[in-house]
Amino acid sequence: MKKKKMMTGLMAAALCASLATPTLATNSPNGNLTNENQVYSIKGFTDHAEMVKRLQQIEKNSQGRVALEVVGQSNRGRDIYKARVGNGKKVVLIESEIHGNEKTGTEAILNLLQYVGSSNSTEAEKIRKEITLVVLPKMNPDASELDRRGNDMSWAEVVAKFPQLAEVRPAWNYYASGVRQERDYTGKPGFDVNRDFNPNLNYAPKASDFPGASDRPGWYITPESQTVRDVYKSLQKEFGKVDVFIDLHHQGQYYVEGTDDLVTMSLSAEFVPDPRTPKGAKYADYAKNYNVDFSKQLNLAAYNALQSIGENSVFNNITLYQRNLDLPGTALGSFALNGSGTILFEVRGQSHTLGQKKKGQLVKAVETGLYGIINGVADGSVNKLNPADYEKIPETAYQPSL
Repeated sequence: MKKKKMMTGLMAAALCASLATPTLATNSPNGNLTNENQVYSIKGFTDHAEMVKRLQQIEKNSQGRVALEVVGQSNRGRDIYKARVGNGKKVVLIESEIHGNEKTGTEAILNLLQYVGSSNSTEAEKIRKEITLVVLPKMNPDASELDRRGNDMSWAEVVAKFPQLAEVRPAWNYYASGVRQERDYTGKPGFDVNRDFNPNLNYAPKASDFPGASDRPGWYITPESQTVRDVYKSLQKEFGKVDVFIDLHHQGQYYVEGTDDLVTMSLSAEFVPDPRTPKGAKYADYAKNYNVDFSKQLNLAAYNALQSIGENSVFNNITLYQRNLDLPGTALGSFALNGSGTILFEVRGQSHTLGQKKKGQLVKAVETGLYGIINGVADGSVNKLNPADYEKIPETAYQPSL
C-alpha cells in the first residue's frame, strides 16, 4: 500500500552508478528481491553471439526493411552492430549496454526492432514512415561478456594509441584494481565508457585534460565511445540533427518517494546545467542547440505510456532520476548539448543484484516506455505535452516510508 509521506530524494554519487542496496520492504508489491548469499544467473539474457544471430534473423525476416551493419569493434575485437529501419525525417537513436551488467535494454531493443521491421500493423507502418530508427544494441560487448560495468582496456593500450598521454595520470574513470559492483578489476582493468564522451564531437585527447573529473568532458579514448560518436556524426551529416537519443541503463533498488513501493524504472531529461543559465555558462557555445523542454516532453511520453497500463501496477512505479546533474562526459550530456532530445532509462537492479529475476517485467517496462516515445514522435503528440508536467513525476528515495 502506498503511504504519502515526504522523503529525501535520491542523492546518487554519479549517473548510472550502482550504490549500496537498501533493505527492501517485504510489503512492497515487487517483493523482496535480493539475497546477499545468492549467486544470480544471467543465462536468460542474450550474449553477444546470440545477439548477432538474432540481428541477422531480424534483418532476413524484414524483407529489406532492416539494414544491419558492423560499425566498429570493441577493444577486444568484438563487432559493434548498428541496425536501421524506417525512412522518416525524424531520427531516433537508441543504445544499450554501455555498461555490460545492465542488460534489459538489449532485450527490449531486439524486440522493438523485430516488430518495427517485420510487422504490417498500422502502428509499425506509421513508425517506418515518420521515423528513421537507429539502434546500437550491446554497444560495449567486452563489458557485457564480462558482466561488468567497465570495458576491457588498459591505460597502456590507451597510451599506445595516444602517445601524447604518456606522462599524465590515467583518466579518473579508469578501474585498474579492486572490486566494483562485485567485479574484480585487478589484472583486467577497464574504463567506464559512459564517461568518455565530449560535447565537441571532433575533440582529440590533450594531456592537459587528464585525469579529468565527473563534471568535465571525456576524451573519446575508448573504441566503444568513438563508435557511438561516429554513428551520431554520420546521422548529423545525413539528416542535419539526431532528434532523439535514448540511453538504456540500470540502477540500484530504490523506492518511490513517500511510499513503500520499489521503483521499477527512473527517467531523466537533464544531464548538464542549462547553457542559458549562470550555472551552465561554461556550455554557452551549445546554448542554441540545447532544448531541455523537448527532452522533458519525451520523458513524459514514456512516463504516460507506463502509467496507462493501470493503477497499482508496478509499471506505475516510475520516478525521476537524480536532479541537478553536471555530466558532460556522458553520451546523454554530450548529445543533449548537440541538440538531441535526450532520455535516460534506469531499470531497477543490475546483474549482480538481480540476475535475470524479474527480467520479463523489466524488459516490458523498457519496451513500453520506448513505444511511448517513438509513437509520440511519429504522430507528433509528444510536442503537445506540457514540459512543466515533468516536475510532477515522483522523486526517488533510498528508504521506504514507514
